[in-house]
Amino acid sequence: MLKQIDSQIFVQMLISGANNLINNKQRVDDMNVFPVPDGDTGTNMSMTMKACVEGIKANADNGIDAVAKSLANDTLRGARGNSGVILSQLMRGFKKAFEGAKVCDVKLWAKAFKSASDSAYRAVMKPTEGTILTVAREMAESAMKNASRTDDFEKFLSIITDAGNAALAKTPELLPKLKTAGVVDAGGQGLMCIVEGMHYYVCNGKIIELSESEADTSATSDVHIAEEIRFAYCTECIVDKNIKGKSALGFKTKIENIGDSMVFVDDDDLVKVHIHTNEPNIVLAEALKIGSLATVKIENMRLQHNEMINSAQQKEEIPAERTKYAFISVAVGEGIVSMLKELGVTAVIEGGQTMNPSTDDILSALEKINSDNIFVFPNNKNVIMSAQQAAKLSKKNVKVVATTSVTQSMSCMLTFDEDASFDENEAAFEDVIATVKSGQVTNAVRDTQVGDVEIKTGEYLSIAEGKIVHSCSDITEAVLNVCGAMADDDSEAITVFYGDMVSEDEAEDMAEKLEDAYPDCDIIMNSGAQPVYHYLISVE
Repeated sequence: MLKQIDSQIFVQMLISGANNLINNKQRVDDMNVFPVPDGDTGTNMSMTMKACVEGIKANADNGIDAVAKSLANDTLRGARGNSGVILSQLMRGFKKAFEGAKVCDVKLWAKAFKSASDSAYRAVMKPTEGTILTVAREMAESAMKNASRTDDFEKFLSIITDAGNAALAKTPELLPKLKTAGVVDAGGQGLMCIVEGMHYYVCNGKIIELSESEADTSATSDVHIAEEIRFAYCTECIVDKNIKGKSALGFKTKIENIGDSMVFVDDDDLVKVHIHTNEPNIVLAEALKIGSLATVKIENMRLQHNEMINSAQQKEEIPAERTKYAFISVAVGEGIVSMLKELGVTAVIEGGQTMNPSTDDILSALEKINSDNIFVFPNNKNVIMSAQQAAKLSKKNVKVVATTSVTQSMSCMLTFDEDASFDENEAAFEDVIATVKSGQVTNAVRDTQVGDVEIKTGEYLSIAEGKIVHSCSDITEAVLNVCGAMADDDSEAITVFYGDMVSEDEAEDMAEKLEDAYPDCDIIMNSGAQPVYHYLISVE
């Protein structure tokens, strides 16, 4: 009978939960209500959990409070998409409850679940029942109710898990769109994958291993890269010995097992050390026992590596000179990125549709920019929360403009006034967003029904202002349906970006058909070269 969880058990539980989510991420992705290729709840949540693995491992011997702190910090910085941000807030609740605790019993675990649920609800401006929030809340309520009835963690977690699955099963009754699509809430399912994986470890004493397919693909993931950097801190120091000529063998013996890549030079009057370790404090403490520190250099190799990745993702160099204003836009597609740069966007973070950038990706871009005022254009409703988290973490003056499409950010850039104040430009951008309607055309990935629209796999979906308005087998009909749902007598311009699966001839033919259908509108056709979406369309 397990009555107490220590930090090592907690770490193994979390890894088991993360692995279970990763193994099931495609199943969770497939539960997204919209049957479009960028359904990514499972991917976002699994990448958010991956971001914490190395940190919690490094704190496995430091108490459950240290593990929870690392868990909260790393999931916050690694949060991708709305589901990832909410997940990070759940972990933040655990951190608050575990503060100062080295071990945990069922009563403290119940308080942690309650704290996690409360934290997640506070993070969402308008909480919606029938989502991950409901699943978390009902597990928390079950935990608080049953904490005094048993002290056996295996039994206790079984009760909580059953409550979570029951809440998940009810989500279609709370959200009609889930019932129509024939799915449960994807975020709630992702959370249950984590909880079930943690429960599995408690019951079986071993973690759920990554499936072969996930282990293979991890070779190109951020987590695999982090695992290669087993020891985070490149630590170097030169020590002036207290006693000239005295051997430093004891110093070497003390530190050689807490890292790798060690170079140790013991000279008559000084010692030079280079080592990769997760405990640079121990290196320095042991060094001070044999003398005084002449030089010290400690570098976080994981952060350096992440910065290299982020830099590689950005197509342009960020200007070094200080500017009054700067702009960050999330986008994908060579043509779209090029146009954003031409319009004056300072940095483009590639992502948005099939790969949501993390909070840390956005924060890294913010920290590189030398400007008094920075506007961030998320260009996707699923990136807005991550951008807002990055803005909170940054010490700079940052405003997230809640753009849901790249065309909205382009219209904002055309409206920008260098001589206006930060607040005046912000107000102007908000006005622009209200006037730009956005739509997309892509293929359906499964048979389903959304509202009154019957959808068959492979059909072209017409999406206008975030709603599927039509499904058909003809792409021209699909484009015209999108425009028809957004354009009216006051519309003046229709801007279209065609994707990497559309040829130039096909795009020109589409432009002619739009000109025939909307003779009073300017039709602007551009090569966006974006994946997934055949056409991105805006109407102004």
